[in-house]
Parts: sequence; C-alpha cells; structure tokens
Amino acid sequence: MAFNSADIGAFKNVWVFCEQRQGVMMPTTFELISEGRKLADELGVELCGILLGDNVDGIANELGGYGADKVYVYNSPLLKDFTTDAYTKVIVEAVEEFKPEVLVFGASNIGRDLAPRCAARLHTGLCADCTHLDIDMPNYKGFLKEVSTLPAERIEKLGTVMINREPHSVERDLKMTRPAFGGHLMASIICPRFRPAMATVRPGVMKKNEYDAAKAEAIFAAACPDAEVSLLPGGQPVYYYLISAE
Repeated sequence: MAFNSADIGAFKNVWVFCEQRQGVMMPTTFELISEGRKLADELGVELCGILLGDNVDGIANELGGYGADKVYVYNSPLLKDFTTDAYTKVIVEAVEEFKPEVLVFGASNIGRDLAPRCAARLHTGLCADCTHLDIDMPNYKGFLKEVSTLPAERIEKLGTVMINREPHSVERDLKMTRPAFGGHLMASIICPRFRPAMATVRPGVMKKNEYDAAKAEAIFAAACPDAEVSLLPGGQPVYYYLISAE
C-alpha cells in the first residue's frame, strides 16, 4: 500500500533522530530521548530511536538508559559521515515502513538540514526550533497558565480546532511551542492533518533524565526479517538492526 501521510490512524509510536558524529552520540540526543519518553508515555506508545552511521551498534544501548524502548540502527560505510541525500533517503524509507506518529530532531546544523527535507518528502508538517513539547492537554494547559497572558478561562476551553469546517480534537496532537517575532511571542503549533508530526528542538532546552544502567543493559540486538533496505547512491546496501528490550 502506498504511503499516505493523511491516514492518521495508521501511525503509532514516537521517534527520535539520534545524532552521532564519529561514533559519539551528541548530548542533544539524550535530551530528546528523555523528552520523547514523556511524550510516548502520554500517548501510551513506544519510544524508538533511529540511529544512522557505520558500525554504531555499540552506542545504541545507552539510549535505553535514557528511556528508549527500541533503536533502529542503520549501518553503511556511506552513512559514516552525514550527507543530506543519504540520510534523507534512509529516514524517509524507515518512516514509510514503520509509520511513527511523532518524529523529533535536534536543531543542530544536521537536524536543520535533514528535518525539512524529510518533511517535504513525507508530505507532512514541521515546526522548527521548538522550546517546549506537549501531548497531554492538562499538562499543556498548565504550561500556558505559567508562561502565557491568556485568561485562565480561555485556556480551559482549549481542546478542539476546526479542520475543513469540522471540529477536530487536539488530544493526541503534538503541541509544539516556539518563539516568534524575535522572541516577543510564543507560538504553539499543531499538525492535525498529517503524520508524522515533526519538530526540531533547540539544544539545551529539554531536561535530560537520569541514566539508568539497568535499562541500558536490557537493550539487545534482535534479528530483523528484512535486514537489508534499498541501495544508497553508489550502489551500496544499508543494513539495519533492531535494538530492543523485548
């Protein structure tokens, strides 16, 4: 069946792009995994990382220590160093196969290059440079009461928007908040019609969870039925592995 980003019911789970450079995980990745754990718990789904590189299996386990349930590891010599075309191709094909409902990137140089290209190919929305993410409406309303000037009565009435002249509940929509107009305004953005809802998050704004060594040790490599995905430019295949606690 052809990929359809408007078929919202077909999408499930929260994904985080796990950025590594020269085999070392970037600190922002741990912040996003920690925040992704909160979002996945609010949705009642799994938190999955997607890690690209060459022989990077050994650094996938530490993601479990910060809350990841699964890590999809894609290995190829052509993925050792970041290139826009190769990383975009692999991530887009992974999303088309596994259909996550949320996909989060760090707002690094790599993330700012990669995320919009993936969003365009997947025909979905992207909110850039987010400083706050929420799914749960009570949590989101509590956040608004702390940081906004909206009257409490108006905040309490939030919950639906009109899409194509029909009311739409935002209970499962990712609420993405980012500064606008030079930081003088905080805008909350949703992507109600398409999936995955995509966001880039500024480094250093999300709180990193405490590392849990037991959870990291519980993550192990599991065989994938289709371990080889389509060829990258240059004729080289990409092999992927599922690192999971199951």
